[in-house]
Amino acid sequence: MRISGVNTLCPQAVLTEYDEHLHQSAIQAASLALLQYTPELALGERDTLLLDVTASLRLFGGIRRLYRRIQGTLHGLCLSAGYAIAATAGGAWLLATAAYIRLRRCLKPHTQVRRLDVLPVGSLPAVLPYETWLSSIGCATLGALRQLPRAGLQRRTSRQVLQVLDAAYGNTPEIFKWIVAPLQFQGRIELVERIEYTEAVARVAGRLIQQLCGWLTAHQRAVTQLVLLLEHERGRHAREPSQVELATAIPTRDPAHLMRLLQEHLHHLKLVAPVIAVTLDVARVQEAAPVADDLFPEPGGTPQDRERVLEIILARLGHDRVWAPQPVADHRPEVANRWGPANTAFVAAPVVEGVTRPCWLLEKPLLLSVRKHRPWYGSPLHIVQGPERIEDGWWEGAALRDYFVAEDTSGVRYWLFRERYTQWRWFLHGIFG
Repeated sequence: MRISGVNTLCPQAVLTEYDEHLHQSAIQAASLALLQYTPELALGERDTLLLDVTASLRLFGGIRRLYRRIQGTLHGLCLSAGYAIAATAGGAWLLATAAYIRLRRCLKPHTQVRRLDVLPVGSLPAVLPYETWLSSIGCATLGALRQLPRAGLQRRTSRQVLQVLDAAYGNTPEIFKWIVAPLQFQGRIELVERIEYTEAVARVAGRLIQQLCGWLTAHQRAVTQLVLLLEHERGRHAREPSQVELATAIPTRDPAHLMRLLQEHLHHLKLVAPVIAVTLDVARVQEAAPVADDLFPEPGGTPQDRERVLEIILARLGHDRVWAPQPVADHRPEVANRWGPANTAFVAAPVVEGVTRPCWLLEKPLLLSVRKHRPWYGSPLHIVQGPERIEDGWWEGAALRDYFVAEDTSGVRYWLFRERYTQWRWFLHGIFG
């Protein structure tokens, strides 16, 4: 239609010029992102993406959960699409392109046949040259087309009509050319308008992360370090691109985790200038470990889950504010109890077995008062375990102590010690959680 006719029928319509490059970029982005669900992905008629998810149903928890995840992925790419599920790729394509069909999910073969029979013959592109002749003989639906004599139909149309029709109904096998992911990942989005807020940057970067996870899945790899480049003005007012580095403790290709980690980093970022383009570079990747499928999953989550939580905490609070225990092989508690940055790799010291240690140590032992021959700390403390003798550090001031576990009247437990040369003095050194 002409622009004047469109404005007359729909005054609120927004008209944009068709861009073939933008259209092909959207198809490529969707193809790359959907590779995280199945390697058997093909491009069909009218730029339709066909996915064979037979081998992926168990991994993603069934067809309905997989259907919702694919919807979420395309929504994250800022794309709207028509969906259909069927036993054959041709049947799913016909249902997806038929806009007036309310139910596009046909999981049973007989349901699919019933839905396809009511579609008009013009739904098949191979039938369009013969649509006028078919209408003149009263053949208006695919069900009626199937009732015609096959020999006469092939003689008056073409062999391709029967081949496409049989493939849609599952009577002949379908052969596709699967989409192959490129060897190198190159993610860049040129923005139509300048962006001045990190929330908008996160949405654009999320599109690149979805494509990256599809590329990683296709090559059976996982990422440990990403670099997000935010390009600013060019020309006389050119600025260096802003750089956001994402590092993960363990290799991952989970888009939800990478997106949450990115949002935490962008939350602390201040844009020095408007953003005109976003680029995502893969700094370090490695082979992905196989998915664990234990009969009895570990309670409290896997070690990978705990590492992901730690990564989010580090991104939110900063690396200088999160510390982790890094004990030293020494019998003296004040020496063995060392802390360091949580993101620093260290070799754990051997754990002393058969002894009880508290979670918190005082920076300096506290001298306790004694009442009726019992140590006192708000209330009388009763010894429940001990003594444990520690003799160490003779080269820098020997530590000669006897440690005890004591309990007050409310049930709180403390770690006390007495120095061997002053048996009458009690010191509080730690508190149990």
